[in-house]
Amino acid sequence: MNKSLAFGEKNYNYYSAYLRKKYHGKNVYKVIVDAGFTCPNRDGSKGYGGCAYCNVDSFTPQSRNLEGFREQIVYSMERAAKNYKAEKFIIYFQPNTNTYAPVDELKKIYDEALSIHPEKIVGLSVGTRPDCIDLEKIKLLESYQNKGLDVDLEMGMESIYDKTLVDINRGCSHQEFIETMQLLENTSLEICIHTILGLPGESREMLLAYANEINKFPQIKFVKFHHLHIVEGSILGVKYKRNPFPLFSLEEYTDLLCDLLPLLRPDIVIQRLFGLSDLDMLIAPKWGKKKSEIQHYIDSEIQRRNIVQGSRFS
Repeated sequence: MNKSLAFGEKNYNYYSAYLRKKYHGKNVYKVIVDAGFTCPNRDGSKGYGGCAYCNVDSFTPQSRNLEGFREQIVYSMERAAKNYKAEKFIIYFQPNTNTYAPVDELKKIYDEALSIHPEKIVGLSVGTRPDCIDLEKIKLLESYQNKGLDVDLEMGMESIYDKTLVDINRGCSHQEFIETMQLLENTSLEICIHTILGLPGESREMLLAYANEINKFPQIKFVKFHHLHIVEGSILGVKYKRNPFPLFSLEEYTDLLCDLLPLLRPDIVIQRLFGLSDLDMLIAPKWGKKKSEIQHYIDSEIQRRNIVQGSRFS
C-alpha cells in the first residue's frame, strides 16, 4: 500500500514531523514543568497510593513556589536552546494531574508559566485525568487559544477495560473517560490520549481493540503508546518482584505495534510509540538499548514489513 499520510517520511504520522510542518521548520521543544500538583487517587479524594505502575516518590507533590517555578522553566528553556537548538517552546505540565485545582488557581499557574519569554512560546500542553476535567476548565484552556497559542489536553486513558483499571488502582473508569470525551466533543483543544500496552490480564486481541476505541472519537488528534514497564517504588514493582509476570520483549512489542498501527485512524499523530524509565529505577523489561536504538529498531521493522498507519481502518 502506498503512503498517503500527512506528516513526514515514515509509515505513520509522527510528532516531530508534525511540529516541523506546523511551525514552518522551526525547532520546537517541549519544556516539562512540575507545578507541584497531586492526584485524586493519592490525596484520598478517590483513593490512596496512586496508580499501581507509578513510582510513589517520583510523583510526590512539590510546594508551589512561583519564584522557583520560574527558575525551573527558564533553566529548561536555556538548556534546550543550547543542547537541542530549540527556537520555540511548548510549556508542558506533565507530572501528576495538572487540572486538579480550582480554575482561578490553574489560571494563575498557567499565566505565570506563559509569561516567561512569551515571544518564544507557541503552545501549552496539560497532562491530566478524565475525572479532573469539566466545562469550566475546558473554557479556561480554550481561552489561551484565543491568545494565539496552540493548546493540547493530554489525558491518561491507560486501558479501555474497567477490570484492568480497578486492578491498577486507577480510580477512574472507562465510562468516565467516555463522558469526558463527550464534554470535549466540540472543543477546539487538541486532544492527546495516553495508553499503556501490556497491563496484566490483557490479551493481544484486547490490546488491538484499543485502536477501534480511539478511532471512535474524532476529537482525538494525538496518541501516546507506552509499553508497560515496572519501576522501583511502584505497587506493580512489589508484585513483580514477588511473582514475575509476562512483559513485552522489544521484538514482541514491535510485533504488536505492527498489528495495531494499520487499525489506527490515519489522521492521528503519534507522539510516542514506547515509553522509557530512568535505568536506575527500571526493574523490567530491560531491552538493553538506548532510546534512539529502540526507535530505530521499531521504525526499521515498520518499514521492512511495509506497515502503514490506517491501512486497515474503515
